[in-house]
Amino acid sequence: MIVENQSNLKVHFAGAEEIEMADILNRIGNIEYLLFSVFKFLAKDFGLKAVDKKKVKASINIPTYIEKISKHSIMDSGLFTLMFGSHSKKWSLKDLEQWYKLLINFVVENNYLGTCVEVDCQKVLGVKQAWKFREQMKKDLPNNRQINVFHKEDGQKGLDELIEFSDYIAISVPELRALGQKNYVNKIAYYIKNKKPSIDIHLLGCTEKKILKELNFCSSSDSTSWLQVNRFGHLKTEAKNAHVSQFTETFYNYYKEDVIKTLNTFNMIHGENRLKYYARLGYAGLLLKKDYEKYAGSQD
Repeated sequence: MIVENQSNLKVHFAGAEEIEMADILNRIGNIEYLLFSVFKFLAKDFGLKAVDKKKVKASINIPTYIEKISKHSIMDSGLFTLMFGSHSKKWSLKDLEQWYKLLINFVVENNYLGTCVEVDCQKVLGVKQAWKFREQMKKDLPNNRQINVFHKEDGQKGLDELIEFSDYIAISVPELRALGQKNYVNKIAYYIKNKKPSIDIHLLGCTEKKILKELNFCSSSDSTSWLQVNRFGHLKTEAKNAHVSQFTETFYNYYKEDVIKTLNTFNMIHGENRLKYYARLGYAGLLLKKDYEKYAGSQD
């Protein structure tokens, strides 16, 4: 279990590294399961440009603030962005060893005690190197639970070894979908749980209703679906399906006080567009949480 007395899967809202967004989710939607990427915190020290459009108070420790407003939080390694995002190139073992050291230092220096996703580098450095990072992280972060990630490169033998080693394992749903093996998600989840009933399972990048319902014995999943309301200008949930142009002033006024509290917390300007932007995010989170509860069970 990732939280006390847990009986069903908990959906984590990803993107919580934008801390004011995480705060508005918590304030409006009472959302207490969050996932954040460490990428932007390490990028500068790695010689990459970390784009951070919004400045927050320097005194706020983002990882511990996320922990404070969460029942459970997950820190993603940022490796997918590094390897396959806009900064992608042929990263060497030396590069990823440096990333690993920066990640460990970040966790320790910020006193982050939440769950950490491992440095799952199978796709660029192979399975053996992934195991070296995996075993080293267990030693370097004894106070943090770690999520070990199964990829197709591991194969059946690697999966069995992972199940034996790990107490929290992730299945990459987007990877299986891209490989045309979407139905394999259920098979592998049942296989893992039957082989080790005590293990926690995370469904990476998944809030598909059918999967949430069928695999609610898994412990967690994550999604950025709540960001679509501003990214694409449309909110699509079971309770509401509308373009942002259909949101009324009455709606924005209803959430204005909550948004101002969040902006004040992070010393941000109260522009009209910004007030509306965060009101929509909080509302999207609120409605999506209700959708997840319908299929996966309680999100409290």
